[in-house]
Amino acid sequence: MTLERITQQSGSISRRYSYDDGDVVVADFGTADVSVDVLEDVAIVVVEEDDDEFQTEIDLPTGGAEVLINNGILTITEGR
Repeated sequence: MTLERITQQSGSISRRYSYDDGDVVVADFGTADVSVDVLEDVAIVVVEEDDDEFQTEIDLPTGGAEVLINNGILTITEGR
């Protein structure tokens, strides 16, 4: 996943956590307006703040992943 790109482009804080049963990716976009669309194995994240817009694609594992957005926090949970 392109966590470095998300962090650099949007000024967000993003982290990846690895557990025995899978990985969790979390990105906090603060007060920005964030939307996410999931198309099979890709999550398309669009961040709008003031007059700036940033869009990126995040590859999801072929086994599937749960993608949630709540109050500007994007969470992607990958099972193993």
